[in-house]
Amino acid sequence: MKDMGLADVILDIQIKRSSEGLILTQSHYVDKILGKFSKDDSGITRTPMNTNQHLSKNKCESVDQVEYARVISSLMYLMSYTRSDIAFIVSSLNKFTSNLGKTTEKVLRYLKYTRNYKLHYSRDPTILEGFSDASWISDIQDVNGTMGEAIIEILKTNDYNQIHN
Repeated sequence: MKDMGLADVILDIQIKRSSEGLILTQSHYVDKILGKFSKDDSGITRTPMNTNQHLSKNKCESVDQVEYARVISSLMYLMSYTRSDIAFIVSSLNKFTSNLGKTTEKVLRYLKYTRNYKLHYSRDPTILEGFSDASWISDIQDVNGTMGEAIIEILKTNDYNQIHN
C-alpha cells in the first residue's frame, strides 16, 4: 500500500480542510448531473419544488422511464451525502417510475442555483437539534402520510457555551 497523503476527493465528494474544520462539496457532481440530464435552459429556481404542489401520476407528461430512473438515482446519491436540502422532493419523486419530467426539471434548476452549497464541519463544539413534522394525508391518491425528521448542527460556539456554563 502506498501513502498518497490526505484525500481531496472521495466518492465524488470534494474535501477541503481549513483551520476551522472540514468543508464537503459535490459541486462538480452537480455539474455532471446538469450536463447529463438538464434539458431546460430556462434559468434557475430558489426552491426545489412548489410548496402547494401535490405530485400525481395522472397530471404529468410522460417521460422515458430509464432516463427518469437515472436522474432520480443521481439525485439520491447527491442527497445522501451532502445535499439533504433536496431529500423531501427526491423521496417524493422516487415514489413514481415515470411521468414527472417538469418537476424533475425544477429540481435540476434548483441545483443549478445552489450548486456551490457546502457542508461545513467545524472544529468548534456543536449542538445537535432535532425536529420532526408530519402530514397525515399528503398523498391524496393513496391516502398516505409523510413524516420527516431533521437533525441540525448549531455551529455557534457562543450558544454552546451559554447552554453548558
